[in-house]
Amino acid sequence: MKSEFIKPIPKYIVKIIRKSDEKRNPEQKGRHLFYSYLAKMQGELVKITVAVKYRYKKWWIKQVAVHGVKSELCLVKDLKFHPLGGYSVGWWAEGMYKEPWWYEDGKWYEAEFKQFNPFSILVNQEYVGKFTQYRYSAYQYFKGDCIINYLRLYEKYPQTEYLMKLGLPGLHNKITILKLIVKDKKFCKWLIAHSMEIAKSSCYAGVIIQAYRTGKPMQQIQKIEEFKKTMRKNPDVPVLKEIFGSLTQFYMYITDKNTDPYSYIDYLKACKYLRLDMSRRDNYMPSNFQHWHDRRIEEYNNVKMRADKKQRAELYKKFAVIADKYLALQKQGTYAVFIAKSPADLIYEGEKLNHCVGKMNYEQKMVREETLILFIREIAHPDVPFVTVEYSPASKKVLQCYGYGDKRPDDAVLDFINKIWLPYANRAIRKICA
Repeated sequence: MKSEFIKPIPKYIVKIIRKSDEKRNPEQKGRHLFYSYLAKMQGELVKITVAVKYRYKKWWIKQVAVHGVKSELCLVKDLKFHPLGGYSVGWWAEGMYKEPWWYEDGKWYEAEFKQFNPFSILVNQEYVGKFTQYRYSAYQYFKGDCIINYLRLYEKYPQTEYLMKLGLPGLHNKITILKLIVKDKKFCKWLIAHSMEIAKSSCYAGVIIQAYRTGKPMQQIQKIEEFKKTMRKNPDVPVLKEIFGSLTQFYMYITDKNTDPYSYIDYLKACKYLRLDMSRRDNYMPSNFQHWHDRRIEEYNNVKMRADKKQRAELYKKFAVIADKYLALQKQGTYAVFIAKSPADLIYEGEKLNHCVGKMNYEQKMVREETLILFIREIAHPDVPFVTVEYSPASKKVLQCYGYGDKRPDDAVLDFINKIWLPYANRAIRKICA
């Protein structure tokens, strides 16, 4: 692919792009936008990306990149890429400013295929059909970012056509799926039988293969894999694997007992503090988890309180300092948000809402600034415990959010927490840590 073979933009393509741009940007204002069209260059199918811009009451268009199906490198002109700032286009040759930028001299340069491939609207995808080798590539079904990348993959794995026609475009670039289609005809039949289910879901490729090989429900496997992903950075995972054998078994247990990993980890820490034998099944997998959770937490709390009595005064002082530091996280709106001011606040909250926020060492976590405990209250009853939130200032995420008896709050409360308070809190944290 050589730059001397690049032809000017055909007039009919310019008309199509202009019409598309008027619909996309009716006010003809703002920064440059990208479009692309397909053409033939030295016998190769290429995608030519153009930039358009409206300035000085005039509409401008210029070619900035060329990508070919067979070419490892692309050609770039007057185009700069920055990992944070995205793409910049030079318009000095068009007379938009007096001096050219360092990256624009009107010449075509070879560059990495992927790096200089901005998202663009393709205006003539049907052009692919003029190439006999791609006529049956199911290109008509492709809705992704770059048709050239799709055709490059199709040349290596013609099975992409099979996935497209099955209505599974989201799998067309999953190499493990493509390889299995080649090797296993039974898998192809299984895909056909389950294509509607797969199309409606957003399952990982590995989940689909696992469902095929094990016969287990796809959604169940997906939930387990998503659970493993959320637990990936949890420091307690090695202990949980040692106890249960795998995170899958742990997930199955807490799901069966209608609890969550954080409640179980609290229970586990209480048991270890009480020096119980965790190799015994009735200790690490109690049949009535909620009953034994509450009992062990209470025992832990009693023992811990006696052991820590001398340190409580100092703890209260440190706790007050942290609460004062993060006082800016408090907010009033549809609901009121208050930060816990002392360990006694945690105990009171836990007792009134029948959960373990006042018993499971959360006061130590707050002192270490690992987590912050905040109280959500109804405006009309600011002193009555309603919903408790555990928030991580490090990850800027809500870790837990429970009402009475560890129950999920209603959607109105969750919307307030996630859409109103959380963005506000994250902004406040950035100012506090600045």
